[in-house]
Amino acid sequence: MKYRLRIFNTLLFIAAVCVTSPVLVAEDAEREQLQTGDLMPSFVLKDYQGNSFDSSKLDSDKATIVVFFGVECPLVKFYVPKLADLVKNNRDTLQIIGLNSNRQDSITEITKFASDLKVNCPLLKDPANRIADAFGASRTPQVFLFNSNQELVYQGAIDDQFTYGKQKFKASKSYLADAVEAIKNQRSPKIPKTETDGCIIGRILPQDKDSKSTVTYANQISRILNERCVNCHRDGEAAPFSLTDYDEVVGWAGMIDEVVKDQRMPPWHANPKHGKFKNDPTLSIEQKKLISDWVKAGAPLGDKDDLPTPPEFTEGWRIGEPDVVFQVTKKPYSIPAGGVLPYEYFQVKTNFKEDKWVQAAEVRIGNRAVVHHVVVVVSRRGVRPVHGEIGSEWLTAAAPGSKPLILSDGLAKVIPAGATLVFQVHYTPIGTPQTDLSSVGFKFVDKDRVRKIVGTKQVSARELKIPAWDDSYEVSASRKMRQDALMLAMFPHMHWRGKSFKYTAKYPDGRSEVLLDVPNYDFNWQNGYEFEQPKLLPRGTEILCEAVFDNSAKNFANPDPSKPVTWGDQTYEEMMIGYFDMVLPEQDLQNRLSEQQEP
Repeated sequence: MKYRLRIFNTLLFIAAVCVTSPVLVAEDAEREQLQTGDLMPSFVLKDYQGNSFDSSKLDSDKATIVVFFGVECPLVKFYVPKLADLVKNNRDTLQIIGLNSNRQDSITEITKFASDLKVNCPLLKDPANRIADAFGASRTPQVFLFNSNQELVYQGAIDDQFTYGKQKFKASKSYLADAVEAIKNQRSPKIPKTETDGCIIGRILPQDKDSKSTVTYANQISRILNERCVNCHRDGEAAPFSLTDYDEVVGWAGMIDEVVKDQRMPPWHANPKHGKFKNDPTLSIEQKKLISDWVKAGAPLGDKDDLPTPPEFTEGWRIGEPDVVFQVTKKPYSIPAGGVLPYEYFQVKTNFKEDKWVQAAEVRIGNRAVVHHVVVVVSRRGVRPVHGEIGSEWLTAAAPGSKPLILSDGLAKVIPAGATLVFQVHYTPIGTPQTDLSSVGFKFVDKDRVRKIVGTKQVSARELKIPAWDDSYEVSASRKMRQDALMLAMFPHMHWRGKSFKYTAKYPDGRSEVLLDVPNYDFNWQNGYEFEQPKLLPRGTEILCEAVFDNSAKNFANPDPSKPVTWGDQTYEEMMIGYFDMVLPEQDLQNRLSEQQEP
């Protein structure tokens, strides 16, 4: 039985990637980097169309940006429009070259990357990462700026707007643009070098073929990935790259090790001291060590005969083939290239002639690049109540880290006859005009198999006024249960300033129990926390939710720490909601019990 709470209003999809410094960086840190004033290494490479490119033929009257890119790195995709604008605004004095040194990126993938993002500069393939080694490049998107004499004047990050799982509304420091402006004014940049946040270049490792390691991809690592990762890291799903094939996985080996050690992956934020949750994806100490040992050994493949049978998935739908599918709009919806967009609300009539009992529901996002989240609720305006309902409109949603709603036998959510679906959609522009056609699918169960109706309740503090510059503003709210209830799962929700969240049950007999503690809240991951065993909350139990907000400059994602923050839908506003799924323990629709009092 899988109870997945989903909610809206978190940040961008780049969190799905969770990239950071590589484990193989020990070698990268020792690799000799170009220094300010060094000449650009010469190279002759082929572009993705098979044309030869000679660096000696560059325009000697222009400065040159060399950017290392990866086709599946989300940060690269966010910076492509910025680089294009920078070159366009300085077309008389600036030229740009893209270098791909990733072993896992094929020519076909680079071609699609160029087409999708409308890239019109030379994109060159660097076989065996020889040019990346000559530059001392380690990440994407890492830039090197040379003056017209091909002398290095700046290297590092493009600006400070994006980092791992976070973004600012706009950059506060424009390192590359400032360096270009300095060259135009015949002076040296004030900042000649910065650290680069981004994806690790997937290098060819010299020890690959000769490793004698007993830990191999075929024997151990593939099994760990199949168990914990490929549910999202596969074609057609939310993660930006697939981990189902060795040739792809080996390019991400160092990053995999590092994000596991940093506990960024698998994404899970519950304090292990409190509660046991059936959907806890964290790796064991032994699994983490196997990954580390494998990477240190050069990420060897091993014997292909040891490879496990790949897990099977239903293509297109994780819940299986739906009984009915509703599109958010009849035609693809247009999203502009830029700007901050208000939430869109779309209403879709179900035209159901009878009540429908939902055992599984899944939102399929049409364009993951621009859709941040989709929330689906039931509007009951003008429809009769269903016997046994417990006052819940929430159906399902899709957001970073969320999973489909899949309920066990005997449980269901209900859509009354004649009800209307309301879709809340949050679109996030990416620099180029886009379209989207998202949808939701439902799998139904016969009414005579439903014993309990699942409802989604909440504890919220809506009178928010978070002071400017406050880095630890505390808020609490509570709800008293009016009758016995079984809590199935919890889902804490805040926005960009969310810092921590805790659920506590205060029982009628005076006992207190921490149900969930999230000490480091991450708005990029919409995790639901499902109890291994439903938690009985006797009548009179108080559910206390306590949250802490960081509205200071220390919060990277904070758009403006100088302003107080109040309640609102947009992510630059705030929310404090403790959602939870529940059922009535005594409810049995098959025994025709009278309607229960709402908790």
